Amino acid sequence: MLTVENLSVAVGEKEIIKGIDLQIKSSEVVVLFGPNGSGKTTLLKTIMGFPGYNITSGRIIFNHQLLNGLSIEERVRLGIGIMHQHPPKIRGVKLKQFADYLCKDKEKIERLSQELSLQEHLNRDVNLDFSGGEIKRSELFQVILQDPMLLLMDEPESGVDLENIAVMGRVLNEFLKKKDKSAFIITHTGYILDYVKATRGCVLLDGKFWCVGDPKEMFKVIRTSGYDKCKECVCPHHQD
Repeated sequence: MLTVENLSVAVGEKEIIKGIDLQIKSSEVVVLFGPNGSGKTTLLKTIMGFPGYNITSGRIIFNHQLLNGLSIEERVRLGIGIMHQHPPKIRGVKLKQFADYLCKDKEKIERLSQELSLQEHLNRDVNLDFSGGEIKRSELFQVILQDPMLLLMDEPESGVDLENIAVMGRVLNEFLKKKDKSAFIITHTGYILDYVKATRGCVLLDGKFWCVGDPKEMFKVIRTSGYDKCKECVCPHHQD
């Protein structure tokens, strides 16, 4: 589904991503670990086509389509969606209006708003005066209504209590059970692993992949020994 080949990315004059390779297959969930500043968000935003993230080498291919040079809108139309770490607040646009724009299925909108406890938020401005958990649920609501084939998620549990994580986890798990749905998820807390069956984990350090393996086992090592332990990894996916 997604292939990243020898990708290097610069922001301004600084190189952030340094020649990485990545493949995400159809119906696969891949989790990305790494400390702050390692390049995780840069990688997701580059895949999504955000301006300011300049590909200096390599290419990104999604379902046999070269993404290099395509706009965000073109990538969305191809079937890529993103859940931001810090979603914008949109004054003057009701969540219901946005939902109707994203999806013509009224029953789906109603059902999903109930599952995410957002019925009372539909007539409020998007994310305005929402709590942290409400913003995250709203963001998940919006991206699932887009029905992407590949879902990019930047720390979906960030600033969210366990009750909200449980609600989001159940909805996300049901979505990813559908045929040909894949996800690439950044996590610091690892809570999302309790709800989503991730097939593979990657560790990004200093703009390079150092380890690839079982995500739950990797997270145990990270939690007990920190990311420095990952630099001792001798797996064949380490990139010099």
